[in-house]
Amino acid sequence: METGEVLHRVRRLEIHSRRLVENVFAGQSESVFKGRGIEFADVRPYVPGDEVRDIDWNVTARLGAPYVKRFVEERELTVVLVVDVSGSLEFGSQGLSKRELVAELGALFAFAGLRHGARVGLVLFSDQLELYVPPRRGRSQVLRIVRELVTRPQRGTGTDWKSGLEFANRVLRRHAVLFVLSDFLTPVDGKLFRITARRHDVIPVWLEDPREREMPAVGWVEFEDLESGRLRMVNTHDRRARDAYRLARQDAADKVRGTLRSSGASPVVLSTAVSYLPPLLRYFAERRRRR
Repeated sequence: METGEVLHRVRRLEIHSRRLVENVFAGQSESVFKGRGIEFADVRPYVPGDEVRDIDWNVTARLGAPYVKRFVEERELTVVLVVDVSGSLEFGSQGLSKRELVAELGALFAFAGLRHGARVGLVLFSDQLELYVPPRRGRSQVLRIVRELVTRPQRGTGTDWKSGLEFANRVLRRHAVLFVLSDFLTPVDGKLFRITARRHDVIPVWLEDPREREMPAVGWVEFEDLESGRLRMVNTHDRRARDAYRLARQDAADKVRGTLRSSGASPVVLSTAVSYLPPLLRYFAERRRRR
């Protein structure tokens, strides 16, 4: 991609994202970019009326009297985009690839974080760590992140969740809002997601394309696995082959969705075929109601 084209696309994403943040997400984004709002400070003796769930049982057992955890308001918010850039993200049947959708969404979340005064960072991963941009404040930081999302070529083609989430857990010492952007075609590590969701506010952003759910009946087609490179000829006129593929994809997606929800990180599912605004707004509104 030529330098002029890169600058034009980054500028277009900035204008588009800023407009959405100011005019569409202004209210709903509060539910996302406040994080937990509190951080642990110390413990104090329990007094009647305190929340039982705030009792620190370890300290209580050690001292022989009930103590509760004391929290203070977080003074700064950290937002990190943890982005899967494996080979399967290059796919798109609707004129927009999943990777292009990732760039749009990443720009939107980054500029929303900027609006709320957050430090914004980036982790790109495939079957290896591709790039880490430590969280910082400011427009130049956000523009760098958008530029990396648009132009960064990946070295790996597969997906290794440890390369992204385990790395993020290791380098982020304090609570952060993690937007995990992926097509989730690779089975997720439930234990790793649970550990991450305990430390951070994890928002899985699931990107999909309609052709990944169901094959059209168009005759013999050679399919390529964009992560492994394997090729396979399939007669898509064969109804049994189409049904088997659809059921296998549905079963795999249901397992991933169940694992994410059981870890405490319910995903928002977005498609390359339709606008991502309605499902995102519904997702943010539901988070706001829960809080």
